[in-house]
Amino acid sequence: MNVQVQDWVKVGTLADIPRRGARCVRNGEMTIAIFRTANDKVFALEDKCPHRQGPLSQGIVHDGCVTCPLHNWVISLETGEAQGADEGSTATFPVKLDGDAVLLAIGIR
Repeated sequence: MNVQVQDWVKVGTLADIPRRGARCVRNGEMTIAIFRTANDKVFALEDKCPHRQGPLSQGIVHDGCVTCPLHNWVISLETGEAQGADEGSTATFPVKLDGDAVLLAIGIR
């Protein structure tokens, strides 16, 4: 039996992330970008564009997406999928607010 358990880790507060911006956290070798939309929703993606591994955390957040700063690929914050004619995806992670605290779920087996 393979059971996935979520371990929620506080990674900061909502005020730590600028509106329509991102902040990064490390999980082992991986960098995870925590995004905040204009209406204070939070999303977490691996900080790597599926096209050329550009830093999504440095992109522009708009309309539930982030635009990669390298080649303008648009990635859905909700699904991690490339939009339009582009193909590919980046890993997503569960994230939630508990009051003002930003909690990131890291899976444990």
